[in-house]
This record gives sequence, C-alpha cells and structure tokens, in this order.
Amino acid sequence: MTSVLLLDIVGLTSRALAHMPRLRAMGAAGAQTRLGTVLPAVTCSVQSTVLTGLAPAQHGIVGNGWYFRDLGEVFLWRQHNRLVQGEKVWETARRARPGFTAANVGWWYAMGATTDITVTPRPIYHADGRKSPDAYVRPPALHDELVGELGEFPLFQYWGPTASITSSRWIIGATRKLLRERRSDLVMAYLPHLDYDLQRFGPLAPEADRAAAELDAALAPLLDDAAAAGTTVIALAEYGIEEAREPVDVNRALRREGLLEVYVQDGREQLDPWTSRAFAVADHQVAHVYVADPADHRRVREILEALPGVDEVLDREAQARYGLDHERSGEFVVVARPGAWFTYYYWLDDDRAPEFARGVDIHRKPGYDPAELFFDPADPFAKVKAGLGLARKKAGLRYAMNTVPLDPSWVLGTHGRLPDSEADTPLLLCSDALLPFWGARSAGELVPAASVRDLVLQAAGVAVGEVRS
Repeated sequence: MTSVLLLDIVGLTSRALAHMPRLRAMGAAGAQTRLGTVLPAVTCSVQSTVLTGLAPAQHGIVGNGWYFRDLGEVFLWRQHNRLVQGEKVWETARRARPGFTAANVGWWYAMGATTDITVTPRPIYHADGRKSPDAYVRPPALHDELVGELGEFPLFQYWGPTASITSSRWIIGATRKLLRERRSDLVMAYLPHLDYDLQRFGPLAPEADRAAAELDAALAPLLDDAAAAGTTVIALAEYGIEEAREPVDVNRALRREGLLEVYVQDGREQLDPWTSRAFAVADHQVAHVYVADPADHRRVREILEALPGVDEVLDREAQARYGLDHERSGEFVVVARPGAWFTYYYWLDDDRAPEFARGVDIHRKPGYDPAELFFDPADPFAKVKAGLGLARKKAGLRYAMNTVPLDPSWVLGTHGRLPDSEADTPLLLCSDALLPFWGARSAGELVPAASVRDLVLQAAGVAVGEVRS
C-alpha cells in the first residue's frame, strides 16, 4: 500500500498558487484541477464532506457551528468527532484493509476520532479562568515529544490579531516528525496560514501574495520528505477567498423587527435564543436563520429578502438543491451576494455590546467574527492593552484582551458562498499524475469535494469497489 499525505491548504486558488513555486511544481509534475466545494464553503462543512464523501445534508456539519435546538445554545467550533454523521475515509479503508492507520494533525472534529494519532489545538483552561496554549495529542506520550522538539503549540498565532505563519510551521514540523518516525497509511494536515492576511487585506493585496510565498517556503521541506518516502501528496483548499466589501447585519434587522430578543447582564446585552422568534447564526457569507414559529416564516423571509447584500434565501426545499437540508440547518439559510458577508452583531448600541465582543472568543460568540484578526485600528492603545494582558497572563493573573474592533469594515476578505469566478475557486493537486480525479466527467470540470474520499482511497491502494456499501 502507498502512504498518502492529505494537505488542507486554506485559500489555495490559482491566484495564490502563482506565488507558490514548490507546490506549483508538484502540481505540474502530477495533476491539478479545480475543486467543486460545497455550500457553505467553510472549514468544518467542506472538511467533513472530503472525509466522508457525503453532503452536509447527510453528515450534518451545516457550518462551523449552528443552533443546538436540544440545548438551546449556539455553539461554534465544537470538536467532538461524533458530530460528524458518516463513516470517515480511514474507517472506510479499514473495512477493506484491516490495520489501515491514520494520523490527523489539525483537521477539525479531531476529539474522539478513530484515527491512530491525533494532534489538534486544545488550550489549557485553568481553574482561575486563564487560558494557556497547548494541544490535545494522542497517544499521550507523543505530546511531550512534540513539545520537546517544536515547543508548545502557538495558539495565539493560530487565530486572532497575532495569527501568523508560526502556527502553520508548527503543524508542518509535527507532520514531518510523524512521517519520519510514526509512519501511517494516511496523514492529514491542516495549514491555515492563507486565511489570515487574505481576510485582513483581501486576496488582491501584496500581503496576500507574500503569505502564499511564505507558506510555500515552509511547505517545501515537507513536500521533499514526502517525495523521498514515496508518499503520494494530495493538496486541496476548502474554499477561495474573495474581496469583502459589504458587511450585512442580519441579526440587527431581525431585532429591529421585534423578532430577536436579548437579556441583560451587568449592563450588557446577550442574545436570548430561548425567547427569540427568529435569529441568525452568521458564518461568513452564509447564515442559518432559526425561526421558532412556522407562523412567522413568511414575515421572516420578507425581512431577509429585503436586506441589502442578500443573494438567496433558502427554505428547506431550496436547501435540498444544495445538499444542505439537515435538521441542524436553520428554517432559512441566507446566502450573501458576492462581496457581502454576515456579521453576528445583534446589539444596537456598542456601549451595550457583550464583553466577549471585543475579545477573541470563538466559543462564546453566537456567530463567526473575522474582526478577531485585528487589533482595533481606532484604538491607539490596543496593542499596549494586549501587551499588558500578556504580562498579566505570564504573571499567573487573570486577564482580558479587549482589543477587537466592533467596526466590520476592516475585514477585506471573505468566503462561504459558492465561487462565481475561476480566480476564487479552490484547487485540488496531486503528486501522482496517474491517479484519476474522481467525479469529473470531462477534462477541466470541477471535481466534487465529495469525490476526494475516493481519490484518497485509490492513492492508498484501496480499490473503491472493495468498500462500496
């Protein structure tokens, strides 16, 4: 059997690849095509489709988060693999090849997964409320090996205003170590670096080109290791990133119409999902809108359709056309127009915004917040405040990083809708020119994301016919 290295290179498009000579050479020697991503084109949904061969309507990952109706809570960026409904590619391979081994470095829904090796970001949550960088690693002995060789996982360079190449370099280093010392039939690695400056500055900015070149240089040793070991490399992107020009406050629109409710704690407003008649879980260019009473459906739909920046309002029937009609989806799914994206903001006065709004707090915010990539440009003391917070942390004291802007106009890159141009379409590359791109009926046609599962199986030497249900 041939070993496979499956790389998720966020934001990899033809525009980025032009500044990535090492990766481009691999595609030229092997094969390269465009990936037909899914709606929503966001990390957790696309990754789950790649690993199961199923649409979101089947695997249930309808976004990076959703409203958990049975709990009455909005949760984003959960980690338990049981949330993904469907057999994963390594489990499929094991049905045909008992003993098939798999390692995961950074792909989502890693906790509790049946991979043999797992490495995923997981902070230490101290009893006094502090949070320290770390990773969840299985088997446990591997944790200290990785930290001893690479240092602690750079959590604060993985997301937030200080996000940088450092986190992707750590992941690459961990992946190289696994290839050298703990060889698996399938190794998966998630490289987020292009997400940062493409959202901060936009995909056409010189910073975006530099980020692509920087990541390519960091990737080169890993690609060389794979080539020397005879490992087949499959590289893909979940989505491309387009220019962001128009933030859309969908929750504020619902609140002004009396449909969204809040409750107040310490003078600050919290979303009240238990009593709201309608509210949205915003996720880049897609928002799930949950409506408690069917009698309100028509009114909510009219409000959504009238919002500037809205392209489509999908009810259950329309969601089915996109493979998104799962019970976790909202009664409506709203898709933004090109260049538009949805904020999660629901307060009408910034003085009443919840405390977490000005911090990097991906688990408490009831929607995705790309403004977390910035120190507030309107606050000349934002970086000073962050430094003081860091000093308190190092001293073992509790701290708060209240440095995130509440002005969404700083965000210049976005994704989530299906791409409208080739420039914004994600890529799929393979180091083996002899492997067919599953699912493409003609040369140049987009390869469906659901077909990558079969490509991985074939690259690993597992005949797809052996594992058909």
